[in-house]
Amino acid sequence: MGGSSPPSRHRLAAWEVHIERRVAIVTGASRGIGKEIAARLATDGCHVVLTARSPEALEAVRGAIAAAGGSAETRVVDMTDGEAVTAAVEEVASTHGRLDILVNNAGMTRDGLFLRMSDDDFDSVLTVNLRSVFVACRAAARPMMRGKWGRIINIGSVSGLMGNPGQANYATAKAGLIGLTKTIARELGSKGITANVVAPGFIETDMTASLPQELKDEVIKGLPLRRFGRSEEIAHVVSFLASDLAGYLTAQVLVVDGGLSH
Repeated sequence: MGGSSPPSRHRLAAWEVHIERRVAIVTGASRGIGKEIAARLATDGCHVVLTARSPEALEAVRGAIAAAGGSAETRVVDMTDGEAVTAAVEEVASTHGRLDILVNNAGMTRDGLFLRMSDDDFDSVLTVNLRSVFVACRAAARPMMRGKWGRIINIGSVSGLMGNPGQANYATAKAGLIGLTKTIARELGSKGITANVVAPGFIETDMTASLPQELKDEVIKGLPLRRFGRSEEIAHVVSFLASDLAGYLTAQVLVVDGGLSH
Protein backbone atom coordinates (compact mmCIF):
# COMPACT_ATOMS: atom_id res chain seq x y z
CA MET A 1 0.00 0.00 0.00
CA GLY A 2 1.23 3.53 -0.78
CA GLY A 3 1.73 6.35 1.68
CA SER A 4 3.53 6.47 4.98
CA SER A 5 2.29 5.37 8.35
CA PRO A 6 1.66 7.96 11.06
CA PRO A 7 4.57 8.63 13.42
CA SER A 8 4.68 6.44 16.47
CA ARG A 9 4.23 7.78 19.98
CA HIS A 10 7.93 7.14 20.53
CA ARG A 11 8.85 9.38 17.61
CA LEU A 12 6.50 12.13 18.73
CA ALA A 13 8.03 12.11 22.19
CA ALA A 14 11.32 13.30 20.74
CA TRP A 15 9.65 16.57 19.78
CA GLU A 16 7.72 17.22 22.94
CA VAL A 17 8.55 20.38 24.82
CA HIS A 18 10.21 19.74 28.19
CA ILE A 19 10.12 22.89 30.31
CA GLU A 20 8.28 21.65 33.36
CA ARG A 21 9.11 23.28 36.69
CA ARG A 22 10.68 26.30 35.00
CA VAL A 23 9.87 29.81 36.22
CA ALA A 24 8.87 32.20 33.43
CA ILE A 25 8.02 35.89 33.24
CA VAL A 26 5.75 37.07 30.43
CA THR A 27 5.32 40.83 30.07
CA GLY A 28 2.19 42.27 28.52
CA ALA A 29 0.36 39.09 29.48
CA SER A 30 -3.11 40.54 30.01
CA ARG A 31 -4.35 40.03 26.44
CA GLY A 32 -3.59 39.01 22.88
CA ILE A 33 -0.29 37.33 22.10
CA GLY A 34 1.04 37.71 25.65
CA LYS A 35 -2.01 36.02 27.10
CA GLU A 36 -1.65 33.07 24.74
CA ILE A 37 2.08 32.75 25.43
CA ALA A 38 1.45 32.69 29.17
CA ALA A 39 -1.27 30.06 28.80
CA ARG A 40 0.93 27.88 26.61
CA LEU A 41 3.93 28.03 28.95
CA ALA A 42 1.66 27.17 31.86
CA THR A 43 0.30 24.21 29.89
CA ASP A 44 3.88 23.12 29.28
CA GLY A 45 4.40 23.02 33.04
CA CYS A 46 6.02 26.37 33.79
CA HIS A 47 5.11 28.54 36.74
CA VAL A 48 4.30 31.75 34.90
CA VAL A 49 4.53 35.27 36.29
CA LEU A 50 2.16 37.54 34.39
CA THR A 51 2.90 41.26 34.16
CA ALA A 52 0.87 44.17 32.80
CA ARG A 53 -0.68 47.41 34.06
CA SER A 54 -4.23 46.20 34.64
CA PRO A 55 -4.68 44.08 37.79
CA GLU A 56 -8.19 43.05 36.75
CA ALA A 57 -7.09 41.80 33.34
CA LEU A 58 -4.11 39.99 34.84
CA GLU A 59 -6.28 38.28 37.40
CA ALA A 60 -8.63 37.08 34.68
CA VAL A 61 -5.72 35.48 32.83
CA ARG A 62 -4.32 33.96 36.03
CA GLY A 63 -7.74 32.55 36.86
CA ALA A 64 -8.09 30.97 33.44
CA ILE A 65 -4.65 29.38 33.75
CA ALA A 66 -5.47 28.04 37.21
CA ALA A 67 -8.80 26.67 35.99
CA ALA A 68 -6.93 24.76 33.30
CA GLY A 69 -4.61 23.26 35.90
CA GLY A 70 -1.69 25.62 35.41
CA SER A 71 0.36 27.66 37.86
CA ALA A 72 0.58 31.45 37.61
CA GLU A 73 0.86 34.64 39.62
CA THR A 74 0.58 38.31 38.71
CA ARG A 75 2.68 41.46 39.01
CA VAL A 76 1.37 44.91 38.11
CA VAL A 77 4.26 46.64 36.35
CA ASP A 78 4.54 49.90 34.44
CA MET A 79 7.05 49.16 31.68
CA THR A 80 7.95 52.85 31.37
CA ASP A 81 9.41 52.71 34.90
CA GLY A 82 12.83 51.08 34.62
CA GLU A 83 13.27 50.77 38.38
CA ALA A 84 9.90 49.03 38.71
CA VAL A 85 10.76 46.61 35.91
CA THR A 86 14.09 45.76 37.53
CA ALA A 87 12.49 45.34 40.94
CA ALA A 88 9.78 43.03 39.59
CA VAL A 89 12.28 40.75 37.85
CA GLU A 90 14.56 40.64 40.88
CA GLU A 91 11.62 39.92 43.20
CA VAL A 92 10.47 36.98 41.10
CA ALA A 93 13.98 35.50 41.04
CA SER A 94 14.37 36.01 44.80
CA THR A 95 10.96 34.59 45.67
CA HIS A 96 11.35 31.45 43.58
CA GLY A 97 15.10 31.06 43.84
CA ARG A 98 15.42 31.01 40.08
CA LEU A 99 14.35 32.61 36.83
CA ASP A 100 14.53 30.51 33.70
CA ILE A 101 12.50 32.17 30.97
CA LEU A 102 11.84 35.81 30.11
CA VAL A 103 9.37 36.66 27.35
CA ASN A 104 9.32 40.38 26.55
CA ASN A 105 5.98 40.90 24.88
CA ALA A 106 4.74 44.23 26.30
CA GLY A 107 4.42 46.90 23.66
CA MET A 108 2.54 49.93 22.45
CA THR A 109 1.94 51.90 19.27
CA ARG A 110 1.47 55.58 18.54
CA ASP A 111 1.18 55.57 14.81
CA GLY A 112 1.56 58.61 12.63
CA LEU A 113 3.33 59.74 9.51
CA PHE A 114 7.04 60.38 9.97
CA LEU A 115 6.86 64.10 9.16
CA ARG A 116 4.05 64.66 11.66
CA MET A 117 5.30 62.43 14.48
CA SER A 118 6.10 64.25 17.72
CA ASP A 119 9.23 63.65 19.76
CA ASP A 120 7.05 62.37 22.59
CA ASP A 121 5.31 59.82 20.37
CA PHE A 122 8.67 58.61 19.13
CA ASP A 123 10.29 58.43 22.56
CA SER A 124 7.35 56.82 24.37
CA VAL A 125 7.18 53.92 21.92
CA LEU A 126 10.93 53.33 22.16
CA THR A 127 10.72 53.43 25.96
CA VAL A 128 8.12 50.66 26.16
CA ASN A 129 9.14 48.55 23.16
CA LEU A 130 12.92 48.73 23.45
CA ARG A 131 14.26 50.33 26.62
CA SER A 132 12.05 48.23 28.91
CA VAL A 133 13.29 45.09 27.16
CA PHE A 134 16.90 46.10 27.78
CA VAL A 135 16.14 46.73 31.45
CA ALA A 136 14.26 43.44 31.91
CA CYS A 137 16.94 41.42 30.13
CA ARG A 138 19.68 42.99 32.22
CA ALA A 139 17.86 42.13 35.44
CA ALA A 140 17.00 38.60 34.29
CA ALA A 141 20.53 37.79 33.15
CA ARG A 142 21.92 37.63 36.68
CA PRO A 143 19.69 34.85 38.05
CA MET A 144 19.92 33.01 34.72
CA MET A 145 23.71 33.13 34.92
CA ARG A 146 23.60 31.74 38.46
CA GLY A 147 21.41 28.91 37.21
CA LYS A 148 23.61 28.38 34.14
CA TRP A 149 20.49 28.15 31.99
CA GLY A 150 18.14 30.69 30.50
CA ARG A 151 15.83 31.57 27.65
CA ILE A 152 15.27 35.17 26.60
CA ILE A 153 12.57 35.51 23.96
CA ASN A 154 11.76 38.98 22.65
CA ILE A 155 8.61 39.56 20.63
CA GLY A 156 9.49 41.73 17.67
CA SER A 157 7.59 42.46 14.46
CA VAL A 158 8.03 42.29 10.73
CA SER A 159 7.85 46.09 10.93
CA GLY A 160 11.37 45.93 12.34
CA LEU A 161 12.52 44.07 9.24
CA MET A 162 10.51 45.79 6.52
CA GLY A 163 9.56 49.17 7.94
CA ASN A 164 5.94 50.26 7.79
CA PRO A 165 4.37 53.57 6.76
CA GLY A 166 3.08 55.41 9.81
CA GLN A 167 5.24 53.44 12.22
CA ALA A 168 8.66 55.11 12.25
CA ASN A 169 8.75 54.81 16.04
CA TYR A 170 7.48 51.22 16.25
CA ALA A 171 9.64 49.96 13.38
CA THR A 172 12.71 51.63 14.88
CA ALA A 173 12.06 50.02 18.26
CA LYS A 174 11.55 46.57 16.77
CA ALA A 175 14.64 46.89 14.57
CA GLY A 176 16.64 47.91 17.64
CA LEU A 177 15.26 44.89 19.46
CA ILE A 178 16.96 42.63 16.95
CA GLY A 179 20.35 44.25 17.52
CA LEU A 180 19.87 44.11 21.28
CA THR A 181 18.90 40.44 21.21
CA LYS A 182 21.79 39.40 19.01
CA THR A 183 24.22 41.22 21.29
CA ILE A 184 22.76 39.58 24.40
CA ALA A 185 23.02 36.19 22.70
CA ARG A 186 26.72 36.74 22.03
CA GLU A 187 27.46 37.99 25.53
CA LEU A 188 25.52 35.35 27.45
CA GLY A 189 25.81 32.26 25.26
CA SER A 190 28.75 30.84 27.20
CA LYS A 191 26.57 30.96 30.33
CA GLY A 192 23.96 28.60 28.89
CA ILE A 193 21.55 31.41 27.99
CA THR A 194 19.95 31.81 24.58
CA ALA A 195 18.31 34.94 23.21
CA ASN A 196 16.03 35.05 20.18
CA VAL A 197 13.40 37.23 18.53
CA VAL A 198 9.99 36.09 17.32
CA ALA A 199 8.74 38.51 14.67
CA PRO A 200 5.00 38.17 14.00
CA GLY A 201 3.25 39.59 11.00
CA PHE A 202 -0.49 40.32 10.99
CA ILE A 203 -2.01 38.40 13.90
CA GLU A 204 -5.65 38.30 14.96
CA THR A 205 -5.61 40.53 18.07
CA ASP A 206 -7.51 43.52 19.45
CA MET A 207 -5.04 45.75 17.62
CA THR A 208 -5.62 44.28 14.17
CA ALA A 209 -9.36 43.94 14.79
CA SER A 210 -9.63 47.72 14.62
CA LEU A 211 -8.09 47.90 11.13
CA PRO A 212 -10.44 48.79 8.27
CA GLN A 213 -11.79 45.68 6.58
CA GLU A 214 -10.62 46.91 3.17
CA LEU A 215 -7.05 47.09 4.49
CA LYS A 216 -7.27 43.61 6.00
CA ASP A 217 -8.63 42.20 2.75
CA GLU A 218 -5.79 43.80 0.81
CA VAL A 219 -3.17 42.40 3.19
CA ILE A 220 -4.66 38.91 3.02
CA LYS A 221 -4.50 38.97 -0.79
CA GLY A 222 -0.73 39.40 -0.54
CA LEU A 223 -0.20 36.58 1.96
CA PRO A 224 0.69 33.14 0.60
CA LEU A 225 -1.38 31.58 3.40
CA ARG A 226 -4.31 33.94 2.69
CA ARG A 227 -5.13 34.63 6.35
CA PHE A 228 -3.97 36.45 9.45
CA GLY A 229 -2.09 34.41 12.02
CA ARG A 230 -3.46 33.39 15.39
CA SER A 231 -1.99 34.29 18.76
CA GLU A 232 -1.61 30.65 19.69
CA GLU A 233 0.60 30.12 16.63
CA ILE A 234 3.05 32.65 18.05
CA ALA A 235 2.77 30.94 21.44
CA HIS A 236 3.76 27.60 19.90
CA VAL A 237 6.99 29.11 18.56
CA VAL A 238 7.78 30.70 21.93
CA SER A 239 7.13 27.37 23.65
CA PHE A 240 9.69 25.69 21.42
CA LEU A 241 12.28 28.41 21.98
CA ALA A 242 11.77 28.11 25.74
CA SER A 243 12.46 24.39 25.70
CA ASP A 244 15.61 22.29 25.92
CA LEU A 245 15.01 21.33 22.29
CA ALA A 246 16.04 24.85 21.23
CA GLY A 247 19.32 24.77 23.14
CA TYR A 248 21.45 25.35 20.03
CA LEU A 249 19.26 28.12 18.63
CA THR A 250 20.33 31.64 19.56
CA ALA A 251 20.76 35.12 18.05
CA GLN A 252 18.00 34.29 15.56
CA VAL A 253 14.92 36.09 14.28
CA LEU A 254 12.05 33.67 13.70
CA VAL A 255 9.61 35.36 11.35
CA VAL A 256 6.03 34.14 11.77
CA ASP A 257 4.13 36.19 9.18
CA GLY A 258 2.44 33.85 6.73
CA GLY A 259 4.99 34.78 4.06
CA LEU A 260 4.39 38.54 4.23
CA SER A 261 8.04 39.57 4.29
CA HIS A 262 9.36 37.05 1.74
